[in-house]
Amino acid sequence: MDTKDRILIVDDDPEIRRLLVDYLAKNGFEAYAARDGREMWQGLERHAIDLVVLDLMLPDTDGLTLCRDLRARSSMPVLMLTARGEEADRIVGIEMGADDYLVKPFSPRELLARIKSILRRTRALPPNLRPESQRCLAFAGWRLDTATRVLSAPDGVVVPLSGGEFRLLRILLEHPNRVLNRDQLVELIHGREAEPYDRAIDVQVSRLRQRLRDEGREPQLIQTVRGEGYVLAASVEGRASCD
Repeated sequence: MDTKDRILIVDDDPEIRRLLVDYLAKNGFEAYAARDGREMWQGLERHAIDLVVLDLMLPDTDGLTLCRDLRARSSMPVLMLTARGEEADRIVGIEMGADDYLVKPFSPRELLARIKSILRRTRALPPNLRPESQRCLAFAGWRLDTATRVLSAPDGVVVPLSGGEFRLLRILLEHPNRVLNRDQLVELIHGREAEPYDRAIDVQVSRLRQRLRDEGREPQLIQTVRGEGYVLAASVEGRASCD
C-alpha cells in the first residue's frame, strides 16, 4: 500500500522545480511540478495532493491569488515561497490562507523540515482530545468538528476555515479562559520560535474573529489582554458528535 505524501511544487523556475522534485522523491515523498496556475489546477485534478508549495511570483496568476482561490475550495496546506523577506509580504501570505512561508534562497533541507512540520500539525489532533469521545467542541453556541474541520455558527451556517484558522481555533479551545501570549501561540501552531516583529498570529486572530462574528472595538469571544496575549473567553464542551 502506497502511503507516500504527495507534494505539488508550483514555481516558474525549472531548476527549482527539478531540484525540489528530486530532493523530495529521495526523502520519501511523491512530488509533482507545475510552472504556473493553470498547471497547478491540472495537477490538483490529476493527483491526490497533500500539500502545495507555492511560489509568490508566477507568470500568469500571482501566488497570493492562487492561494486565496485554493483556500476558498479546500483546507489543503500551503507553504508559500517568496523572494522577498519583508514582514508585509509574509502577513499578506497568511491573510490569503498560507500555512507557512519560506524566503528564497533556502536550502532543500529547510523546505523538507517545513513540509514535515506542516503535515504533522495538519493531521495531529489535540493531545487532550479523543476522537471517539470528543470529536465535537461546542462553545458559545458554536460547534467545531475536529475530524471534518467544519465550523458551524449558532444559526447553523457553516463557516469555512483555512488551515491556520482551524489550528488557531483548536489551540484556543484546548486552553479556554487561559491567556496565551504571541510566542506561545506561534510555537503551538507553527512549531517554531517567533521571529522578531512577526505579526502572523495577530493577523490570524483578526481573521478568526471575523469568522466568529466577534469583531468590533472590544471582541467578546477572543479577547485581547493588553501586554499579555489572547484568551478565549468561553466554556468548551466536548461531545461525541456535532449532530
